Parts: sequence; structure tokens; C-alpha cells
Amino acid sequence: MPIPSNYSSPTRISAKERAFSQIQEWIIDGTLQPKEKLNDADLAKALGVSRTPIREALQLLNVQGFVEMFPGVGTQVTSVNPEDISKILPPLGVLQALAAEMAAPVISQQTIDILRDINHKFSQALNVGDTFSALKQDEQFHNIIIELAQNPYISNTVSMLQAHVMRLYYNKTIILKTRSIAEHEEILKAFEQRDKNKAGEIARTNWLRAIDEFYSEDK
Repeated sequence: MPIPSNYSSPTRISAKERAFSQIQEWIIDGTLQPKEKLNDADLAKALGVSRTPIREALQLLNVQGFVEMFPGVGTQVTSVNPEDISKILPPLGVLQALAAEMAAPVISQQTIDILRDINHKFSQALNVGDTFSALKQDEQFHNIIIELAQNPYISNTVSMLQAHVMRLYYNKTIILKTRSIAEHEEILKAFEQRDKNKAGEIARTNWLRAIDEFYSEDK
């Protein structure tokens, strides 16, 4: 099991959180391949922690569907099923829509301007084919809206679902389209009009559209 040594280590978090975050990242970007067996001793050595936080992190990753644990046998990375897009995006779209509805009455013009600048950078990245940077800008755009909802139950669930979305992106199941640029702007205009229903509707559409695109391209 090859383990990278040149990763950046986050600070001010527990060993378990650091292990969870890094292993999840390696699974998402394909550094750790589907069906690859994970050795907690190797992971502990690579991350500079004991085996206890590694095991705790793997248990959480198991609950979230990133690894499979077989008692007495071992742990391995789960497979990527492209059709899971139709299971992941509907609940994510609902939560993103709810967050947009909750944000609409309280969002400031300053935050709207920040979101508009992020969408501009998102547009620039897409137009030059830098899909990785575009993905990061898109994630930042939606995360700011999630934070405005000030609901940890929403943010925690969204974080888990978005991690699976990122994995589908790296698996080329989800492809960012320029239509998202206009949809982001429509959300911002709805915010400026304090129209929470429209903001929520567009936010949900923005996420669910990828399902139709996936199946239409599959035919």
C-alpha cells in the first residue's frame, strides 16, 4: 500500500480528525484505490500517529461508506459506483436548497459580493479548462451558503455527502458544466431580492442537474 509522504498536515485538530481527513482525501482523489487493502500500522507510520486514532478514523470512514471493515480479515477501500449519483445528489440538493432558503433573509450584500467574486473565479477556471480549481471555487461558493444556515446538522451531513460528490468527480462521473455559472448568479439575484423560495429552487436544480446529465451522456 503506497502512502504519500509529501502531504500537508493540518494543525490544531486531534490525531483522529487528522487521520480521518487525510485518509478520506486519499480515497477521494484515488491515491488509495477502490478495493485496496488498508494497513493501520502503515497508515499510522505515514501520518505519525499511533494505531488507535487510525482505527478510530477507519471506523468513521466505514460508517460514511468510504471503507469496508471485515472483522478478522481487514479493511479495504470501497468501490466507486457511478450510479450512486442518483442516491447522493437528491438529499444533498434538498439540504443545499434548505440552506439557501435559510440564508436568504440574513445574507448581507457584502457576502453576496464575495460569492459573486467566487463565481467569477469559478467561471474563469471553467473557461480555461482548469476543472480542479473550478471545483474548489464551486465548493467554496456552496459552503459559504451552508455556513449562513448556522445549523450543524445540515453542515455535517452536507460535508459527508460532498465528500462522496468529490469522489464521483475524480471518477469522472460528475463533470462541471458552464450552466452552473448562470445558476450561481440566479441564486445571488434571489438573495438580493430576499426571495428564499427562488433561491432554494435554483440551488436544488443546480445539484440535481448532474443526474440528468450523467444518464443522458451514458446513453
